[in-house]
Amino acid sequence: MSAPKDANEDCVGPKSEQAGLAPSCAGCPNAKACASGAGREVDPDIEVIAERMSEVRKKVLVLSGKGGVGKSTLTKELGIIIGRKGLQVGLMDADICGPSMPRITGALKGEIHQSGSGWEPVAVDENVGLVSVQFLLQDADSAVIFRGPRKNGVIKNFMKDVSWGQLDLLLVDTPPGTSDEHLSCVDYLKQAGGCDGAIIVTTPQEVALADVRRELNFCKKANVRVLGIVENMSGFICPGCKGESQIFPPKKGAVVSAGRRLAEEFAVPFLGAVPLDPSLMMSCDAGEPLSDHLQANAMEAAEKAGKPLEEPPVVQSAAVTALEKVATSLLTILN
Repeated sequence: MSAPKDANEDCVGPKSEQAGLAPSCAGCPNAKACASGAGREVDPDIEVIAERMSEVRKKVLVLSGKGGVGKSTLTKELGIIIGRKGLQVGLMDADICGPSMPRITGALKGEIHQSGSGWEPVAVDENVGLVSVQFLLQDADSAVIFRGPRKNGVIKNFMKDVSWGQLDLLLVDTPPGTSDEHLSCVDYLKQAGGCDGAIIVTTPQEVALADVRRELNFCKKANVRVLGIVENMSGFICPGCKGESQIFPPKKGAVVSAGRRLAEEFAVPFLGAVPLDPSLMMSCDAGEPLSDHLQANAMEAAEKAGKPLEEPPVVQSAAVTALEKVATSLLTILN
């Protein structure tokens, strides 16, 4: 089990034989609880989670210390792009209080069904399945008001009770910050065979970088490998002239982009920069992958012009190209 989030800097971890007794435990608010040995007790559900996760080749968290940077959008696009390469992908929406994955994937009306092997994920694409607390709500607009233990319980259910089957990749979309959901995901995965790493998402502004640095330090403290950094909303693509402008200009005097600077600072890979494209936002509202959304728009435009197309055209955009590059880089690093 990872160190509690309020633990001392050099925490030995609650499962250590020195927990609560080591010199680094002095003054820690968790010292008494750790010394009792409670943290060394084996959770019987871990064995079940390990069995489920044994069929999942790679488990990856999508993280950011900042909200609104596009973690869910990136998770959706990467999942579908990788699924269309012939790989089996699972999407776990670990944002318990703000689940958005069902809406942006077009699966909002989906339902989780119970089968003989467990909860069945909702199909998003041919090779992509999704699990979210949104599917368990009676009313789609209900507020999810859970304290830490209930959030942890939901995440454990997603790992223990869902029949993920054989997956090449499980992408876990997380809420902003470094709170209960993140600790639970890391703890359960590590105890059940391991977490293959995390993708860190940032945007160009300095205030976002400050929060993302905290997330990178969380990964370091939790011993989670950082697979790379993605800079989202990196430049604005005009839907009319297709020209690019910098909505979030780089720091004065900076030679490289914010995401690249962060990658260099922490010596981790830079997976790519995704531009701020209105089509990407509209594709999320429509519950479609960006490439499908662009194709549908092209088909509609041709129809209105009196030149209907027999087959959807191959439509490229800077955002599609960037997302494809991120997906390819991620798969290369994982393999």
